Amino acid sequence: MTEQTLARARTGDEAAFRELTEPYRHPLELHCYRILGSVQDAEDLVQETLLAAWRGLDGFEGRSSVRSWLYRIATNRCLNFLRDAGRRPRELPEPPDFPPDPPTPTHANETAWVEPYPDAILDPAPGPDAQYEAREAIALAFVTGLQHLPPAQRAVLVLRDVMGFRAAEVAEMLDSSPASVNSALQRARSALDERLPSGTRERAPLPRSARERELVGRFADAFQSGDVAALVALMTDDAILTMPPLPLVYQGPVAIHRFMSTVPAGGALERFRLVPTRANDQPAFGLYLQDPQCPIARAIGVMVLTLAGDRVARMTAFHDTRLLARYGLPRTLRLQTGRNGVG
Repeated sequence: MTEQTLARARTGDEAAFRELTEPYRHPLELHCYRILGSVQDAEDLVQETLLAAWRGLDGFEGRSSVRSWLYRIATNRCLNFLRDAGRRPRELPEPPDFPPDPPTPTHANETAWVEPYPDAILDPAPGPDAQYEAREAIALAFVTGLQHLPPAQRAVLVLRDVMGFRAAEVAEMLDSSPASVNSALQRARSALDERLPSGTRERAPLPRSARERELVGRFADAFQSGDVAALVALMTDDAILTMPPLPLVYQGPVAIHRFMSTVPAGGALERFRLVPTRANDQPAFGLYLQDPQCPIARAIGVMVLTLAGDRVARMTAFHDTRLLARYGLPRTLRLQTGRNGVG
C-alpha cells in the first residue's frame, strides 16, 4: 500500500502525500522539540520538513523507509536552524514584580532555552532499540538536559536512544559514519547522565492517578492560600525551583521558603490562582495573578511540577504568556467573591 501511495504522490497527488506523511507529523514535531526545546520552532521545522519532502519526492529512491527519510530531513533542518549565525537569544520579561535584588540563589545554572510541551500531543511508543521509555523521553528534565549538549550529539542521542534508529541509519541521516555516531552517542550519554536526576521519574506517581491528583491538589491549596510552610513541607529535601531562562536556582526547603515568602507578588501567594493543566506528561498549572484593583486574575505563565514519591521534587515556572493558548487557557480569569474562588 505504501508503494502505491508513494507512486501516486510522485504524480502530484497531494492527498496521497498527506496519507503518506500525516502519521509522522506529530512524532516529527516532538522529535524537533527535543532537539530545539521550543514548541513553536518544532512546529515551523515540521512544516519545512514536509514541504522539503514534497519537493524532493522524485529524489526519494525508497532505499530507506519513509519514516527514516522524513526523520533525516527533519533532523538536518533542526541542525541547520541551530547553526544559523543570525539566531538571537530570546528575551522574555522577568516575572511580575520581580525584585532587582532577589534572595541569593543556591547556585546559578547556565541558561538553556526550553519551553514546556503540552500533553495534548504526545509521542507514540519509541522504536524497539530505544534506551529511554516514552515517559522519560518527554520529561522536562530530559528535554532541558538535551539543550546543554552540542547539537550533533543532541541529534544522535535522540535518534538512537529515543527513536531507536540503528547506528548505520543515523550515520546515513547525518552523512557520517557508524563509528562517529557511536562515539558521539557515548559522549552525549555521559554528559546527559550527569545532568539528569537519578530515578526521579521512576518514583513519581503514575500520570493522572489518584495519588498524583491528591499531591497536586494539596500543592495548589497550599500555594493559593499563601501557606508557604505547608507548600515547602510538600517538597523533597533537595527540591529545586527554577524559572527558565533566568539562571537562578533555589534548592532545598530553606532557599525555596525564603524565595516564595518574598518574591512572587511580594510573598502574597494568596493573590495567585492556579488552573490545572499538563505538560511533558507532568502535572502543571496556568499561573494567574489577581489584579489588586478588580476581581480579575491575569495570566503570567505556566508552572510544571516534577514529582518524586509523595513529594514535589521540582517547580519550573515559565513566565511567558504566549504559552497559554497552547494549553487552551484564557488570558484572564474572572474571580468570584468567595475565598479563592474562580469564576
